[in-house]
Amino acid sequence: MERQTQIELAQAFRRMHDRTRVLLLPNCWDALSARLFARRGFAAVATTSAGVAWSLGHADGEQAPLEDVLAAIGRIVRAATVPVTADIETGYGETPAEVAATVRAVIATGAVGVNIEDGMPGHGPLRDAADAVARVRAARAAADASGVPIVINARVDHWMQHDDTEPASRLADAIERGRAYLAAGADCIYPIGLGEPATLAALVRALDAPVNVAAGAGMPGLAELARLGIARVSTATRLTTLALAAVDQALARMRQSGNFDGLVADFSYADAQQLFEPDPT
Repeated sequence: MERQTQIELAQAFRRMHDRTRVLLLPNCWDALSARLFARRGFAAVATTSAGVAWSLGHADGEQAPLEDVLAAIGRIVRAATVPVTADIETGYGETPAEVAATVRAVIATGAVGVNIEDGMPGHGPLRDAADAVARVRAARAAADASGVPIVINARVDHWMQHDDTEPASRLADAIERGRAYLAAGADCIYPIGLGEPATLAALVRALDAPVNVAAGAGMPGLAELARLGIARVSTATRLTTLALAAVDQALARMRQSGNFDGLVADFSYADAQQLFEPDPT
């Protein structure tokens, strides 16, 4: 990708976080899903680390080799033709310097955003706040040095921790971390796993910055999320698992019935081929 084109995509993606409307961001797992989402009118797409890892034959949690993940991101960028933000989990590095190297490599694929988690790989315990801040700061410095104004979505993993932390203390520390990540160069805060409206509203008020939530059954709808001040909604692994569930059910029906009547879909070979024809617009 030409660097100027990438810069323009990054600037466009950044404008999508101006909080004038909710950015609905589907998470893809390969080039085909990315192409489908773009052709269905989504202004940008994200990757799901789990979906990408599974498609590469690995478990989630930074188990997929970074070079394979980078190659997959590059294919997604090429297929999508809209801004792509990449989930890089905890940054694929033990140190801030290694996180910076990962961010530089992701920018080289053509991506214009990253997610960085503040937990340990594989949804482990939260990092020390100072360490997490240093990693965000290193990511921003790497991006600034590249000249591509990527959007850094800093994940606050408090609601992924299945412990007995008192809710008020959890929220207070999440706010403190969110503010520190923003000061270090993050653009958006992602309290993954949080869906309770009053807590979301309190977080948004305290941060006064774009906040990302994960879509899912039981979450407030887009209209309610907009009222709460949410700037961005992503689908995490849910579209990947939805696709896998459809295939799994078709396989079960085929084995149980001995016939192939379940191998009928509203989406055909021709529909898939059409995704890769020149865009009529």
